[in-house]
Amino acid sequence: MGGQQRIYKQRIASTRTLGKVFRAMEMIAASRIGAARRAATEIGPYEKALSQAVAAVAVHTDIDHPLTREREDTSRVAVLVVASDRGMAGAYSATILRETEKLLDNLRTQGKQPVLYTCGRRAQSYFRFRNVPIEHSWEGESDSPSPQMTRHIASELLGRFLHKDLEQAVSEVHLVYTRFKTMVTQIPEVRQMLPLSVVDAPSSDEERQKERGFSDEPDQAFPEYEFVPSAERVLDAVLPLYVESRIHNVLLQSAASELAARQRAMHTATDNAEELITKYTRLANSARQAEITQEISEIVGGADALVQG
Repeated sequence: MGGQQRIYKQRIASTRTLGKVFRAMEMIAASRIGAARRAATEIGPYEKALSQAVAAVAVHTDIDHPLTREREDTSRVAVLVVASDRGMAGAYSATILRETEKLLDNLRTQGKQPVLYTCGRRAQSYFRFRNVPIEHSWEGESDSPSPQMTRHIASELLGRFLHKDLEQAVSEVHLVYTRFKTMVTQIPEVRQMLPLSVVDAPSSDEERQKERGFSDEPDQAFPEYEFVPSAERVLDAVLPLYVESRIHNVLLQSAASELAARQRAMHTATDNAEELITKYTRLANSARQAEITQEISEIVGGADALVQG
């Protein structure tokens, strides 16, 4: 009985230590989720301004830009997977990896050759363990992406999409990430980023910019612009910035989703640790009572034996 009691006490001590770790991680995630949500929100005006700038050019010129042009000279397709650097975030990374596997299977079924890019150690280790080639990997900033990492990712993907060498070029760029909706809801998303989708419409300028999907204000009327040196040159400058802002928004959405998932998972783990401590305490008390009862029974039995002897 004494051995059982010691086992339960050891389990209580180890579970209490784990509970403190879980609680600390929950508090850290809770303290950082506010900043991550603000960052994801504050990029909105910048992305909106870029969208309006692209729309302003789109409604005054016939777009025929390399970033909007379909490439049919290669079957290679870039896929960027945004997961987490660390675990203890529930099913956050597992959900993204599952969606990525589906996308890779669909692309291969279509006769395309996926070229994998990963952001986050979880995605990198997952695909390397399965011997899936990774073209490039970024790690260390999954819950706090920096502008430098965003520029590096955008430069790599844009360079591959515009590359002249068919052995290096890709015809499409897909993103797999998690969109932050609320603290309890994060939605996995699979989006094609390149080529930029632009639909030509023969009607009014307003309808053209609506269908092209660049404007956040459907009722917005664009004034006449004079582009210097030309609309095409302006588009050359604005479209890469637009792509970079979309990638940065994806990274910020994923960071907020990761922290929210980690906070929720650690809160659940802390509650489970408390339940285990309560359970082991009851078992330890039962073992102690059984031990005391056995000792009393042995004492009474010994005393009866002495009296009868």
